Amino acid sequence: MPKGTVKFFNDQKGFGFISRDGQEDLFVHFSNIIGSGRRTLVDGQEVEFEVGEGRKGPEAVDVKAV
Repeated sequence: MPKGTVKFFNDQKGFGFISRDGQEDLFVHFSNIIGSGRRTLVDGQEVEFEVGEGRKGPEAVDVKAV
């Protein structure tokens, strides 16, 4: 499972981006974060994820904190 770092996450809008070493940043939507309750991420947080195909290209899915 690939790992990355949350570059930016807008909690109010429910989306952000994950940085990956040597690759383009990935879009992440709150609906793709694994967890119960309020699903959000924090800038700088380490995460694991899978890469899926979104409406506008690749995006992070099955995202969970490390």
